[in-house]
Amino acid sequence: MAFRRLLRGTVPWEELEGVVRAVMERYDEPAARVAFLEADNWLSTPLVVNDQWFVKVITGQNSLVHTLLTAGRNIGAFSSGTEGFFEHFGTPYEMAEHELAATRRMREIGVNAPEPIEAFEYDGMGVLVLEYIPDFEPLDHLSAETVECHSPTVFDFLHRMHEDGLAHGDFRCENVLVARDDLYFIDATSVREEAISDARAYDLACALGALEPLIGAPAAVSAAAMHYETAELLAAEEFLDFVNIRPDHDFAAAEIRGAVEKRT
Repeated sequence: MAFRRLLRGTVPWEELEGVVRAVMERYDEPAARVAFLEADNWLSTPLVVNDQWFVKVITGQNSLVHTLLTAGRNIGAFSSGTEGFFEHFGTPYEMAEHELAATRRMREIGVNAPEPIEAFEYDGMGVLVLEYIPDFEPLDHLSAETVECHSPTVFDFLHRMHEDGLAHGDFRCENVLVARDDLYFIDATSVREEAISDARAYDLACALGALEPLIGAPAAVSAAAMHYETAELLAAEEFLDFVNIRPDHDFAAAEIRGAVEKRT
């Protein structure tokens, strides 16, 4: 945990105060009530202002960690026999701008996501402002029965992104929020357009791996098959081992392979 805190870094309180004041001025708010979210996020400091705006503060330290994570993931992609497809942006502001654009594009194609407000730069940091969705639960905090009910929508949203030339790039259950029985995707990362085919297969492998511990491999594969062809499921198999070595994924890859092959 100490190593994680070192990597993630902390934003000095006076700088966070400055960010909050900037948000207040931009939206003509006379006062601010700030809540910090309990999130194991290495790439930003998330906070909520006045129960209305979700604000992500991205520092140079966060950008450096993103560089290291991107390099590591690309090495893993090479080990799976494909070119690396993850992309890094050079500055904290560029990271915020990309997430704003990705969120906007997801909403345009019918994928539920928080309303994008703006991205701006403050004292060398990137600041992303989104709609705050209250009373949400990450997908993996719900019962297995509820997750299974939502699983077709998970693959529907992912398929919509893929059909539109997008890839999520960091699919985990904590990046799928459920509020008022609606699903929302958050935290899409960046992949190189020329490697979009491999990135889609990786996304699908991540989604199968995220759902398998919650609802079992047969149910996860069946939900995916509502939107993906058998050839696409087989392509995702190639990335299961790569995904499974990530510290934020832990699933039975052999069970998923068996369910895919049974369907084949």
